[in-house]
Amino acid sequence: MGLLDLFRSRGPSGPRSGRGSGSGGRRGAYAEGEAHLREWSAARIGVEAFVEPRTTVTETTVVLVAHDGEWTRRRVANPNAAKKLARSLQMPIYDVQLVGYPNRMREHDARDRALRKRERRERMLRELRAEDRDA
Repeated sequence: MGLLDLFRSRGPSGPRSGRGSGSGGRRGAYAEGEAHLREWSAARIGVEAFVEPRTTVTETTVVLVAHDGEWTRRRVANPNAAKKLARSLQMPIYDVQLVGYPNRMREHDARDRALRKRERRERMLRELRAEDRDA
């Protein structure tokens, strides 16, 4: 067996086939991902779907973005499965290669980074003050 053979499919039970993993393989992962996306979208308003294409590193994914920019990403079987999911959830769906990501998504991430940075700074100051009191 050569090095490249490790990356080749070996038929019905071989690697990358999604079968024989005990937990449903890829189908199980897709079902779990779809359940997560359904729950996530039900708990938020103004949700839109953005399909990300399959690459050499990742499978096809769908990103759901809420009105405030909060987002989540999960794998889907293919772009048609993402469209079917979006239709069933009655939400608009876009191809991220054509329209890009919404600005509110980047703004949400920037706000989160700033909050985490502020919380780290405040925690460090509290710890320094506690050390000064103890000394």
